[in-house]
Parts: sequence; structure tokens; C-alpha cells
Amino acid sequence: MNFAIIGVGGYIAPRHIEAIKDLGHNLVAAYDTGDSVGLLDRYFPDCQFFTEFERFEAFIDSLKDTTAKVEYVSICTPNYLHLSHAKFGLSHGANVICEKPLVLHEKDIDELAAYEKKFQKRVFTVLQLRVHDAIIALKEKVDKLVFIEIKRLKMLLRE
Repeated sequence: MNFAIIGVGGYIAPRHIEAIKDLGHNLVAAYDTGDSVGLLDRYFPDCQFFTEFERFEAFIDSLKDTTAKVEYVSICTPNYLHLSHAKFGLSHGANVICEKPLVLHEKDIDELAAYEKKFQKRVFTVLQLRVHDAIIALKEKVDKLVFIEIKRLKMLLRE
């Protein structure tokens, strides 16, 4: 599958890039306002990189009827940009993968649902914190405390 990524210079983008590579897919285009994204060269040296959104959009459009057509747009931008970037991906014929929060306002969910229906594509949300080491450790600690408390309550009930 062919991917494009928006926000390639951000904190979470390297994880998306690695996942795309590890799953055997291709990153054909990337956009970010800054150009310090040498990470792309390590994973996808043939990826086209843009610092101007209009040029990125034109490139995505130029691929529409080719084998390099973008099938997924991965969004790794600040939260307040998620809605507009998701709408961009859907309206350009791609499914969208977006970090949470997907949108900032509840009403925006309806707008995305309408775009999904109109363009027959989907938005998938990544709940990345569920695999974060600190969150896993916290969950294990809570589970252990709950187990101890249940055990203590059982003992009290037997008395």
C-alpha cells in the first residue's frame, strides 16, 4: 500500500514511518512545515518531501490514476490540525490514520462522518498511549493493587 504522511517532523511521526516500513508498505509523499526530516532518507529515500502544502496536494493529485496512488494518509500534526488534514486525506481518495484526539470538538465528528460517507473512505484513530511503557507499568501497578484488594476483601468475608 502507498502512504503519505502529514507532519513528518513531529514527535510521533517516526513511529508511523517505522510501522509503514515494517509492514512492507511504501511512503510516497511527506509534508511538514520544517525541512529537518532526515529520518525519511533512512527508511524511504525515494519519498517526495514537501514544505509547501499546495505542492504536496498537487503531487498527491498527480498520483491518482497511477500505481503510486496514495491509499492512506497518516496524520502526525498538532491536534488542532487533525480535522482539516483528515478531511484533506478523505477528499483526495485516501483512508486516514490519525493520532488521538481525532478532533477537538464533538460536532466535528459528524463532519468527518459525512466526509467518510461522501468519499467512501475511512478514518482510523491510533490510541498510541495503550502501548506506552509508562502506561503499561501504571496498568500493571493498578492491576496488582486491585488483585491485593480483592484478596483482602475475600479474607474479610470469610471471617
